[in-house]
Amino acid sequence: MKMYLGGEWVERDQTVSVLNPYDGTTIDTVPQAGVEDVALAVKSAERGFQAMKAITAFDRYTILMKTVDLIRERHEEFARTLSAEEGKVINEARTEVDRCIQTITWSAEEAKRLGGETIPLDASPGNATKFGFTLRVPVGVVVAISPFNFPLNLVAHKVGPALAAGNSVIIKPASDTPLSALKLTEVLLEAGIPAEAIQCVTGPGGAIGDALVQHPSVRKVTFTGSQEVGEHIMRTAGLKKITMELGSNSPLVVMPDADVDKVAAATVAGGYSNAGQVCISTQRVIVDTEIYGDYLDALKPLVEAIPTGNPAEESVALGPMIRERDAVRVGEWIDEAAAGGATVLAGGERDGAMLSAAIIADVQSDMRVYREELFGPAVTVTKASGVDEAIEMANDTRFGLAAAIFTQNLDTAMRFALEVDSGNLNINWNTTFRADMMPYGGLKDSGLGKEGPPYAIEEMTELKMVIFHR
Repeated sequence: MKMYLGGEWVERDQTVSVLNPYDGTTIDTVPQAGVEDVALAVKSAERGFQAMKAITAFDRYTILMKTVDLIRERHEEFARTLSAEEGKVINEARTEVDRCIQTITWSAEEAKRLGGETIPLDASPGNATKFGFTLRVPVGVVVAISPFNFPLNLVAHKVGPALAAGNSVIIKPASDTPLSALKLTEVLLEAGIPAEAIQCVTGPGGAIGDALVQHPSVRKVTFTGSQEVGEHIMRTAGLKKITMELGSNSPLVVMPDADVDKVAAATVAGGYSNAGQVCISTQRVIVDTEIYGDYLDALKPLVEAIPTGNPAEESVALGPMIRERDAVRVGEWIDEAAAGGATVLAGGERDGAMLSAAIIADVQSDMRVYREELFGPAVTVTKASGVDEAIEMANDTRFGLAAAIFTQNLDTAMRFALEVDSGNLNINWNTTFRADMMPYGGLKDSGLGKEGPPYAIEEMTELKMVIFHR
């Protein structure tokens, strides 16, 4: 595919191959943008912002809802594309398209709700004759840097609110998975978005990322990815509005009153979807000693029964990781944990980019599979003696994106919600729940700012204060 730059679909002499993670075949190629393309994209986006400022809120709503209709018409095409480029099993890919539709719909609705408020200035002494109100206005040019693991919906979470608020947007999709973002760009243009209000620049982030985020005309950067890259962007971007959705090693606490069969099913759903390549994937299962053995007995057969293979096949539930080197890394971390005394109860075998679903029991808190973000199809299991130790273990991390607990005790659930340092807290389900309209974001090294269209729009606008004097 071509990239979209300056109101045109363009090619470049150098290209990047988009590979199918399952079999390594080339699906397509995309242009490899250079620093000079960044300058062109930003200049075009500046003009695009002026065009967006001329569009009413209702017209922005109408364009985004037309986008939704067009995605529905091409639903299976989108699903097959993102499955092929990312290795996501086809049923999960279809769910992602459904979620993209919801994200764009919510963004469209928020375009009609963008407003300010009156400020009671006469509540301040000496201001009886003053009248004040606020205006919420778009920031201007937004740079949206998206990851490989949800190549459609996470782009929608950035582009939808940016356009709904009246900004222009430059998409920098992950170099492994650019095709879904390019197709979304096609649909937005067909729906009637101004030709220069959107750019989609492809190629390795190392070559063009710094030029994008540090450009003085860019007023907002929204990024989803690793903590290391996020910190680099923060240092590079300068004085701009920033949203950072970074990593995690999400804990799931299991109390003695939990239904172990329900917890086991939730662990499979939360730990192995998208081959574990989810920022809020269930990674650290912290189980009370009273039911530790029962939980493992319930979990092991479910994990061993996960259908694994070609993600294009309807029956498959676990496909490849995005790259073979990532599967190698996860396998090495599992082997390292086993050498340190952990027990591999299931899985961990690798064939290229395929890694079988693994359970690593008796994990210690100093092991990499516990301390770092694993981002692969493996779940660690650790014992805890009581709720106090379980909460302490859940917080023993620099991350804080998502956490969960299974308990029937209301007091325990409330303690967990109040005391665990995490942006998303789930009671009686796994860590991966996300409804696309809710505020989503992390604490500590998991980032800053919130996504979800109602909240992302606040991050993508500026507040003006107006005072009338008489």
